[in-house]
Amino acid sequence: MRFILRLSYSGASSCGWQQQKTGTSIQGELQKTLSMLLRCDIPVTGAGRTDAGVNAVNYIAHFEVPDGVQADPEFLKYKLNAILPREVAVHEIAPADADFHARFSALSREYHYFIHRKKDPFMESFSHFCVYPLNMERMNRAAAMLLGEHDFKCFEKTGGNNLTSLCTVYEAVWESYSPTHVSLMGYPAGPDDYIVFRIRANRFLRNMVRAIVGSLIDVGRGKRDTEWFGRLIESGSRSDAGESVPGKALFLSGVRYLSKN
Repeated sequence: MRFILRLSYSGASSCGWQQQKTGTSIQGELQKTLSMLLRCDIPVTGAGRTDAGVNAVNYIAHFEVPDGVQADPEFLKYKLNAILPREVAVHEIAPADADFHARFSALSREYHYFIHRKKDPFMESFSHFCVYPLNMERMNRAAAMLLGEHDFKCFEKTGGNNLTSLCTVYEAVWESYSPTHVSLMGYPAGPDDYIVFRIRANRFLRNMVRAIVGSLIDVGRGKRDTEWFGRLIESGSRSDAGESVPGKALFLSGVRYLSKN
């Protein structure tokens, strides 16, 4: 029987979602724990890879339990949360249709990238401190050029083994927001001291979001213009784009599937 698994995790102490020969991975920890609990080999398939240091909220995975093996979803959720590292929280386990696939059934994926523009000790773990003045209007003009289907090889990490670098971007926008310690406890902050980049697409290439954010920062600080960003998407290479920003501030924040309701 197939089960869907919804979880969230901090990537700070892992080598990413995918199991590696060395290092702790989210997929590896789930497979190890589920296999121990069910006393048989349980592979786990996720909605997509996240790199080392990258976080996820409401991430979707699925696993198959062989016939004859008893698997109570609530019991498994309880035991997984008791055994897995504190950086991983399982929210839900439920029966899934036999043809459901966490990766291939997904219609789109969404990421958030967080930036704080003034020194803030409470943001260091999950936000990128950018000391440069940033023009959000220019950054949003450039971000709008991402919309639609493009060959995004200019933002793909060298050595990627994708069959195609074509992706369709549905949303890409910068917004201001107020963290909890600012809105509830009065931490001193200006109106645009905390900004977030939100992007949703049918698929993403390895390192794509971090390279996009780094390139948009170059536009926002005046190092590059919006026309450069357009040319980069049209015909640029990875060496032409901006530097990748740190993974700690990146969150895979949602995976959408076709509703059967």
